[in-house]
Amino acid sequence: MEIKLAKTAGFCYGVRRAVELAERLAGSGKPCAMLGSIIHNDHVIQRLKAQGMAVCASMDELPPSCAVLLRSHGEPKAVHDALKAGGWEVVDAACPNVTRIHDLVRQAEEEGRIPLIVGDPGHPEVQAIAGWCQAPVVADGLNGLKQWLLADENRRELPLTMVSQTTAHSLTWKSCVEFAKKVCTNLKIFDTICNATYARQEEALALAEECGAMIVIGDPKSSNTARLAELCRARCVKVVCITGASELDKAQFTELAKVGITAGASTPGWIIKEVYDIMSDENNFEIEESFAEMLEKSIKTLHTGEKVTGIVTGLTPTEVQVDLGTKHACYIPLNELTDDPNAKVEDLVKVNDEIECFVVRVNDQEGVVTLSKKRLDSVKSWDDIEAAEEDHSILEGVITEENKGGIVASVRGVRVFIPASQSGLPRGADLASMLKQKVRLRITEVNRSRRRVVGSIRAVEREERDAKAAEVWESIEVGKVYQGTVKSLVSYGAFVDIGGVDGMVHISELSWSRIKHPSEVVNVGDPVTVYVLSFDKEKHKISLGMKDRSQDPWALFNEKYAVGSVLTAKVVKLMTFGAFAEVLPGVDGLIHISQLSDHRVEKPEDVVKEGQEVTVMITAIDQENKKISLSIRALMEEAQAAKAAEAAEPDEVVATSDSEATTVAPAFVEEAEAPAAEEAPTEEAAPAPEAE
Repeated sequence: MEIKLAKTAGFCYGVRRAVELAERLAGSGKPCAMLGSIIHNDHVIQRLKAQGMAVCASMDELPPSCAVLLRSHGEPKAVHDALKAGGWEVVDAACPNVTRIHDLVRQAEEEGRIPLIVGDPGHPEVQAIAGWCQAPVVADGLNGLKQWLLADENRRELPLTMVSQTTAHSLTWKSCVEFAKKVCTNLKIFDTICNATYARQEEALALAEECGAMIVIGDPKSSNTARLAELCRARCVKVVCITGASELDKAQFTELAKVGITAGASTPGWIIKEVYDIMSDENNFEIEESFAEMLEKSIKTLHTGEKVTGIVTGLTPTEVQVDLGTKHACYIPLNELTDDPNAKVEDLVKVNDEIECFVVRVNDQEGVVTLSKKRLDSVKSWDDIEAAEEDHSILEGVITEENKGGIVASVRGVRVFIPASQSGLPRGADLASMLKQKVRLRITEVNRSRRRVVGSIRAVEREERDAKAAEVWESIEVGKVYQGTVKSLVSYGAFVDIGGVDGMVHISELSWSRIKHPSEVVNVGDPVTVYVLSFDKEKHKISLGMKDRSQDPWALFNEKYAVGSVLTAKVVKLMTFGAFAEVLPGVDGLIHISQLSDHRVEKPEDVVKEGQEVTVMITAIDQENKKISLSIRALMEEAQAAKAAEAAEPDEVVATSDSEATTVAPAFVEEAEAPAAEEAPTEEAAPAPEAE
């Protein structure tokens, strides 16, 4: 007959810690008592009583001025407060995993949330957890959760913080989580099932599938042991539950080829050894060696700064639970896992992943170890940082702080200083705007002995810009369209980045309409579509256009108007020789000073103002030079002639004196007299040289 012993059988680190505390207290020589059984195992309790530890069912039975040991399941806050008020010395043997749940539910209520505990309402652990908050909800599995949530629709909107009894079955917890996620709108979930419990249950299931019988060792009062037996019965036809070797009848297993043995978390190793010895006399030496190894592993000491390897057993939004195979509860806080403030724990590690860490802090009294993956990565990364400096490779990092004279990036856990001049921002820019941003940089200096690293973002940006510029110059051609970004504005136009190269869009190429400044059309940072008008590769100059050539306003003008057309135009510019008026966006005509009125005008501003709308007649169109002559006077004289004709007798001829004679507006003003619309002097600056 083959005997298979579960590796996870027996004390978990929480129980082992409680028993060790009890044994040290019992051997200290001072009066001591445990308030209730520290674990569910009568064999252990009787051994502690024999060592001088009193067992009291309530506070009323406690001897005065003694040290009081609190059980591993934990106690409500009221018990802690009462013991301190009564002057008793408190030795808390609560499992670190349970103590952590106490903190979670307490913090939840401080944040205005309602603690929702999934577990057996009668279990001492659940009662202790509930005792650390004012108004908790306890749900006994999925049915209890459904009953409470569905009893009142308003409960679905409540802010709930959901935790689990550490010994709950993982399938029960998962079903509760899935249901709560579907129903609740304001839910925080913390998976607080003990990893040791989960591992023990999974191994028991696997053994039950391959063995003809299972022996489950543990106290019947232990819910942990009862659940192991329940799971084994689901996979194995013969399951025998015993508290110790004295209850074992080996004869009932003689016909079986393979028998599995597991034990609850409250079962000490010496009881498991006795059972194993009876079942397998031939392997007695091996089992003793096995237990010696297990004992050595369980009491392994950890030291700050030590590198350790463990298995990820649980994830929460704020930390990673790790099993190092010791009696400690081991955690990696999120800020010791990564520097990325936006990272999610589940995206970085998975349950059952093997993970290397640094030991940051060991608290033997509470049985808790704080670990850091980030710091270990930092040590490993120094070689990478030095190699990156030598081969000029590009690294990624996250900006973590603004420093005097620059900013600091975390690159694979290593602190890299970036001077302000190398940040890639303009001089005087707000460096704090880069906080929490991911950046690409090049390492420019490494001094490992001083732990000093200097980097440059600007160097990477410059190299990338140069590479893009080379691509642009290689493929540029007149008429080619680019998607660019406005980099800066000047009075005569806008500089646009078309991918590593800046081109100039002259103010006249920004819009068909007459504008005084580029900011009327574009702003710095705007994405724009531009096309190449001309370029000079030797001088690295590019002239760009932005006006839509398919919407030529001159063609639209010719479709709508002709000589003699009367229209309303907007005065857009006053000159000494007349006024320019906008006929259509992008098409201006000149109202010569002699055509502004039917009387002599000294200055155009005496008659019209910029922005004023006036009714004009088109008196001439120069298609070749795209010039238009407009007249207000012609309309005035037409109106006067019509009025005179209306007032005269039908057979009366209206005579006009020389001074009243109608004057026909000249088709075009000679250039010697005044420039036409497109060639008139303007107040605009001459076009600047094309952009570098």
